[in-house]
Amino acid sequence: MKVFNGTTKRIFLASWVSINQAEPSNSHPSQLDGSAAKSYCDPLQPLRQWLDKLHVGDRQQAHRLCKMIPAQCPFERDVKLFGKVLFHIPPMCKLNPLYEEVVGLRFRAMCYLADECGEDISQYC
Repeated sequence: MKVFNGTTKRIFLASWVSINQAEPSNSHPSQLDGSAAKSYCDPLQPLRQWLDKLHVGDRQQAHRLCKMIPAQCPFERDVKLFGKVLFHIPPMCKLNPLYEEVVGLRFRAMCYLADECGEDISQYC
């Protein structure tokens, strides 16, 4: 018996296609509707934008940033007693609302040191 005998000879592919095309609107597609934009209020947004726009252009500043911002969360610990782990303290850094921006700033500083200054950044990894 061949495998081809029991298989379907016709395969239909289905996809979600809208028959009625939507009329083009006059508004710009990137604009959010007013109610959606007003429903989310982030009081830290100006600080986030400031950290994202912060330019690293000085070698000493880049070194200071890499030393001040840790590579991994300093709060994560395993509490041991007589060689056995009693409990684990999870990393609390992710609870920081500006965590992503601060880590991005450290990354930009490391990239500046490596790319622009040509320095070895292995001490910061």
